[in-house]
Amino acid sequence: METSFDLYQLPDEHLALRAAVRDLADKEIAPYAADVDEEERFPREAWQALTKAGFAAVHIPTEYGGQGADAVAACIVIEEVARVCASSSLIPTVNKLGTTPIMLSGSEELKRQVLPSIGAGEVSASYALSEREAGSDTASMRARASRDGSDWILNGTKCWITNAGVSTWYTVMVVTDPDAARKVDGISAFVVHKDDPGFEVGSKERKLGIKGSPTREIHFVNCTIPGDRIIGEPGTGLRTALRTLDHTRPTVGAQAVGIAQGALDAAIGYVKERRQFGRPIADNQGVQFMIADMAMKIEAARQMVYVAAARTERGEPNLGFITAAAKCYASDVAMEVTTDAVQLFGGAGYTRDFPVERMMRDAKITQIYEGTNQIQRVVMSRQLLKG
Repeated sequence: METSFDLYQLPDEHLALRAAVRDLADKEIAPYAADVDEEERFPREAWQALTKAGFAAVHIPTEYGGQGADAVAACIVIEEVARVCASSSLIPTVNKLGTTPIMLSGSEELKRQVLPSIGAGEVSASYALSEREAGSDTASMRARASRDGSDWILNGTKCWITNAGVSTWYTVMVVTDPDAARKVDGISAFVVHKDDPGFEVGSKERKLGIKGSPTREIHFVNCTIPGDRIIGEPGTGLRTALRTLDHTRPTVGAQAVGIAQGALDAAIGYVKERRQFGRPIADNQGVQFMIADMAMKIEAARQMVYVAAARTERGEPNLGFITAAAKCYASDVAMEVTTDAVQLFGGAGYTRDFPVERMMRDAKITQIYEGTNQIQRVVMSRQLLKG
């Protein structure tokens, strides 16, 4: 029986994409990464470079003016940018998160209203699900929307909104039927524009990592939006939000893989140059074992992320296990690898003169956002136990 093994390698176009993004990231994003972190400023240089090259939202379909890249390609873009700057990688990551609900459940009119400007790199999108008292327990959200003729009036607050204040469009989940027999049936999704009356952006959070990506609350004070900005039917918003996470968890996994790869690359370079006892520390077997384990874990995480992304691209059912596993494993690996990288640098790794301490701080959030890794294990176990 003849067997083709092409199935186990990325096609040429994906390899070319990786090379192009890596070149751009090394030349136009990496030089600013330390300053972006130090000054806690939005990475404008990365935004300009990514938009000019068409990499800021590669997932937008061609019929809406985008690149039409598949889910694996989107992960490659995010991974390669995260290898040099995690904050910058959130530009393509959050654009996908903010637009996936529209692509999954939005009307054709809504897609044509919102997606082209994002696909063209003119504006960006954010995603608003969490609240202070409704993090992992999303169904307990309190933000509300009510009808006013053909319009909707939104009131309440959303928190932990990545790139809030930078984005133009916000995909927002709020309660539209507080009396619904099941909470999940009382939540709807909407698209809010930054210029909608009653929309306000709060102060910036002071964070451990990804300091170049602003995280803020957003507030709705009798915020009025037109009726055609609802995503899908009333009462379907939380289901759309959870379906969205099935499609976007691999992107967080890709970000984690990129951060880990950047830390490994830096560590390999350092241990080959750093000399102790008259020889490079890379000659020590203990160091060699650490490097081998780091690389092994990264490669396993990368393959899991690509498999999960490919399965979302095919639209397979029951994505919960593989996408949660990819995000969970990759982010755990990122934390382990970056911590080991700091160790390999010794005292130097604990200083801001080298990038690995930033990478370790950046890696931590990948274990938390888009569902904590404890929640990922709940998702996985539920699907396994259901058979």
